[in-house]
Amino acid sequence: MAKPVYKRILLKLSGDALKGRQELGIDPNETGRICKEVMEVQGMGVQVAVVIGGGNYIRGYEAAEQGIERSTADYMGMLATMINALALQDVMERMGAQTRVCSSLSTREVAEPYIRRRALRHMEKGRIVILAGGTGNPYFTTDTTAALRAMELGCEVLLKATKVDGVYSKDPVKNKDAQRFSKISYMEVLDKGLKVMDSAAIALCSDNKMPIVVFNLLKAGEIKRVVMGENVGTKVME
Repeated sequence: MAKPVYKRILLKLSGDALKGRQELGIDPNETGRICKEVMEVQGMGVQVAVVIGGGNYIRGYEAAEQGIERSTADYMGMLATMINALALQDVMERMGAQTRVCSSLSTREVAEPYIRRRALRHMEKGRIVILAGGTGNPYFTTDTTAALRAMELGCEVLLKATKVDGVYSKDPVKNKDAQRFSKISYMEVLDKGLKVMDSAAIALCSDNKMPIVVFNLLKAGEIKRVVMGENVGTKVME
């Protein structure tokens, strides 16, 4: 029987992934599907950490553009990630998983503080670790958080869940001639200005040789296929 090619992964989920076809908030059906797929991978013996965004409620930079002071706007975004983390925890635990929410912000009534060694221990014990609150600092995205935590937790790969099946030369929705890359280097991503993750996240992964796999979360079973080493999405590496 085939075995997973990765033993420890970090999955980056956008807040938008949880809203399904709704304009805002959380779609229980879509969130349940995603949680089930994460749990299936964890059930295969893979240690899993999840970094969740908050874009289904608010994005710091967008709120800043509307007149809110940037640091305040970013903290609002961090709090939105906490809402999503608690939702993921509730759904997964009702499905039978063991989880821990670890927050970079002090929210001790609902989550434990993010401490690297404690998070590692949770993963080693078979718990799904849900990371909320971004880095705990304004001006940093959850993409950067994902890159940072992937390195800190000794993950073998960073899985970037998106709405398209990889990295394209152009926006595939607007350009029918857009080319999908099966593999691309960090420098090509930066040089071509491709919107994979923000430049700080790409630079962090490049400096620490952390491979990124960009894949389509909307396609059922893709997380498992990536973990099993199938040719899915786009691999960003040296």
